[in-house]
Amino acid sequence: MANAPPSAPPSAGEIASGHTVEINQNSNKTAAVNSIDDIVECYLSASTGSLLFPILVCLAWIFDSHQTFINVFSDNPPPWHCTSSTCNVTTPCNLPSTSWSFSQHRKISTISDFSLECASPVLVALPASSFYAGCLVGGLSLATLADSRLGRKKTLVFSSLTMSLTAALTAFSPNLAVYAALRFACGFARANVGTSAFVLSSELVSRRHRKLVSILTFIFSTTGFVTLPLIAFINRGNSWRLLYLYTSIPSLFYSIILHLIMKESPRWLLLKGKRKEAIKTLQQLSRLTETLSFPDFALTSSDKTESHDLFSAARILWEKRWALRRLGTVMIVSFGIGMMYYGMPLNLSNLNASLYISVALNAATELLSEFVVFFLANVVSRRKSLVGLMVVSGGCSLACTAIGGWIAVVVELVAFFGVFTAISVDMIYSVELFPTCVRNLALAVMRQALVLGGVVAPAMAVAGRKTKFLSFGVFGIVIIFCGLFAVFLPETRGRTISDTMEEEEHKMREGRSSS
Repeated sequence: MANAPPSAPPSAGEIASGHTVEINQNSNKTAAVNSIDDIVECYLSASTGSLLFPILVCLAWIFDSHQTFINVFSDNPPPWHCTSSTCNVTTPCNLPSTSWSFSQHRKISTISDFSLECASPVLVALPASSFYAGCLVGGLSLATLADSRLGRKKTLVFSSLTMSLTAALTAFSPNLAVYAALRFACGFARANVGTSAFVLSSELVSRRHRKLVSILTFIFSTTGFVTLPLIAFINRGNSWRLLYLYTSIPSLFYSIILHLIMKESPRWLLLKGKRKEAIKTLQQLSRLTETLSFPDFALTSSDKTESHDLFSAARILWEKRWALRRLGTVMIVSFGIGMMYYGMPLNLSNLNASLYISVALNAATELLSEFVVFFLANVVSRRKSLVGLMVVSGGCSLACTAIGGWIAVVVELVAFFGVFTAISVDMIYSVELFPTCVRNLALAVMRQALVLGGVVAPAMAVAGRKTKFLSFGVFGIVIIFCGLFAVFLPETRGRTISDTMEEEEHKMREGRSSS
């Protein structure tokens, strides 16, 4: 791609196709621009350090992963042993308190700290389910902020800072009710961290770097997943409360740094009519000193896109039936993926293997998955690969109900590899399916469908401690069923992304006429 805006013979200020772009009238570089994507490309394609800010944004996924999977360790059933010769059962329930004892101090896990060792699966799973319920409510409540009033940066900073503070307060929970409430609040705040980070990072780079930034997002997410068992292993034998402090304090400092130095998305600024801010941001992101002027910019976007109303993005989606159908289909697909993705790590204690090693191996499969997606994203069909991954992942999950030992661990790793790869494809797919004016909202809703599956998953994982089919079997059936809905989505591989609904509708008409 060219390192500077292309030169063209028309004089500065000449209008082409109803739009004008002027690049420093003292230079003879003038080009006609027909979309926001073209305008942004003029600057970002000439950028020398364009990945610095996107990488900083992607770091948010590390702390997002910490809070997403921390319950795997904080709520893990602690080991116990018999203190009486008459104690020969596999559970301490209904035994006299003098005939058994925990092998480590009670503060090591919330199960022993809050005396939940004999509680119902729903009560044991309450903190984890509360977190995902908070993600669901927060995502639905705050999803429009990044597309309307606050923008990408402010939404990310607000969400990350609040998530960090509530996670730190969780360490001081006096009982289960307060613990579950704080996990709900943490999930509520966390709901838009990943979405805002993903959208902002992809909108801060040129077209040629967009795939790389998308993969970096998943790499940093995996980094959080990998480092969590390491932090938990270092903290083994100590209180579960310290685990929350170790993961929340670095996130708090990161949020402050993000507020001080991060740039807003130039695409969002242009869509909201903040042209001077957009130009300044683009100049800071690139090496160019030339300026763009948009005397006829209003024609490049609809009045609905320019609206600053809190629910403008939601209203645009509602008025476009094709967009609603796409969003509904993406939500069904994402629900199946989410139930299995969030449920599998919670289910690892049912495999009778080391929890630290099992979680680390699952994180390693995520890293392998990201490399596969990085090298194959441009050559594989979005639709076919998504269906195939979900069917294979579900089949392996069903197989885990009939096998045990380390073979089950290996099959579970294949299932987890498939479901995480499906998430990567689903995220990239969703970016390509929805225009800039509603993209953050669409991805937020898509992620809420993922966490809706996470709300159900903890209870199934706890029930699976007695009957494997209630966890592995249910996860497998649901993901296969939901995966089949992906066949109703249009293929987007090789297409440029749209900025307005009108652009996307034009591409849809072109696709129908060429088929």
